[in-house]
Amino acid sequence: MKAYTSLEQSKKLAEILPIESADMQYISCRHKDDTITWTPQLGRPSKYDIPCWSLAALIEQLDSNITNDDGSDLLLEINKEDGQYYLYYYNRWRWKEYIETDYYDDLIDACYEMLIKLYEQKLL
Repeated sequence: MKAYTSLEQSKKLAEILPIESADMQYISCRHKDDTITWTPQLGRPSKYDIPCWSLAALIEQLDSNITNDDGSDLLLEINKEDGQYYLYYYNRWRWKEYIETDYYDDLIDACYEMLIKLYEQKLL
């Protein structure tokens, strides 16, 4: 199971989430051959590093209850089915899913997709 966002996911989340919500960072290391590698570490990112989010930090960014454009209250569900994770927000009175992710082997990936969807729908 992944414990933190990938470098690509981290770069995208850095554009939409508060940097102070990250609890990890990718540290750059330049090698003799001028290649650069990025290594994840615990700790708040500095201005020179790329923020990174653990699973706990991502879940903290997901509200358990949101209100969509038509004023409906939507509740968050996190599920595991056949070894895969998916998230969805639903209206508890109608039991209708409004915002849902695909199925993923890692919960981090499902949380990442949900945060992107919420951002795109201006619900984040």
